[in-house]
Amino acid sequence: MSEPNQASTPAARVGVPKETADGERRVALVPKVIERLRSRGFEVIVEQGAGIEALIPDEAYTESGATIGDPWSADVVVKVNPPSSEEIGKLSSGSTLIGFLSPLTNAETISGLRSAGVTGFAMESIPRISRAQSMDALSSQANVGGYKAVLLAATAATRFFPMLTTAAGTVKPATALVLGVGVAGLQALATAKRLGARTTGYDVRPEVAEQVRSLGAQWLDLGIEAAGEGGYARELSEDEKAEQQKRLSEAISGFDVVITTALVPGRPAPKLVSADAVRGMRAGSVIVDMAGETGGNCELTEPGETVVKHDVTIASPLNLPATMPEHSSELYARNVQALLELMLDSEGAFAPDFSDEILAKSCVTSEAKDEGNS
Repeated sequence: MSEPNQASTPAARVGVPKETADGERRVALVPKVIERLRSRGFEVIVEQGAGIEALIPDEAYTESGATIGDPWSADVVVKVNPPSSEEIGKLSSGSTLIGFLSPLTNAETISGLRSAGVTGFAMESIPRISRAQSMDALSSQANVGGYKAVLLAATAATRFFPMLTTAAGTVKPATALVLGVGVAGLQALATAKRLGARTTGYDVRPEVAEQVRSLGAQWLDLGIEAAGEGGYARELSEDEKAEQQKRLSEAISGFDVVITTALVPGRPAPKLVSADAVRGMRAGSVIVDMAGETGGNCELTEPGETVVKHDVTIASPLNLPATMPEHSSELYARNVQALLELMLDSEGAFAPDFSDEILAKSCVTSEAKDEGNS
């Protein structure tokens, strides 16, 4: 392999530790992305075995120009999951951490990073603007989750997804309803459509109706709208919630598969599928609740478990992107790459500019940022 062009003094040393969260198989950087980063002047240190769960051996990293060693000594440490208290203790004061940091719900981690003097950039806080699309890790991972949720639904279903014409007669296609039509929901609709189901999408944001129809799906209009900021829905009032649930319960009974993806940042997932709605579904129907990490969209959901209630299978898998670690890691690594490259100045030095909207909004702890705003 030819040696990439690299500055004599590295722009920054980037460390890639092995993820330690239960069930996590992703890794923050992959070899192809490391080659690109090295061409921009970064030096990369990867912890031994960091990519094993994503089927990336250490040899692939060394071939890309990375060094196998201690990632916590680097100027910038890139992770997927929030760091544990033990991992925060390994970070040097003045270093930078990039990853999913859960800033709205994980005050202890944010406080720990601040106390340690670490500049933290939360991937989920990157603003959803056109210039930041290449860094939007929430969307890249949601695509994986939406795809995998449909495959789980098809596996658990007692009915075919596509219409089948056989010598024994014709089997009607399954009907699938997706609640919450963000990135995950749109991918779920597209995947269910590819498998042959008759698809319908619902969201309280009316502006996404055209996107649903563009995928060949129908739009479920309940007459309740709640468009919010940043591409998310606002939280409904109590009266709106009651009316939404009543109308949804009536609609849900007509579907074989329901996939829920609705989230409100920093708050528990809204309850969209009531116990009564589950009772009204046909025996053998399936619900895949993608909001389990924040409590679930279904009243009968048991986060992380698959249960059968009223003859309806209710699955609430956690961290679906980790079940497809190769592509999830590749997509996430590209997001991290784009963010790191944005942190370089015109001379190729690592110097995050907090006047940049993307960096300002994604930075959740930083003495330099605070001083610049004082």
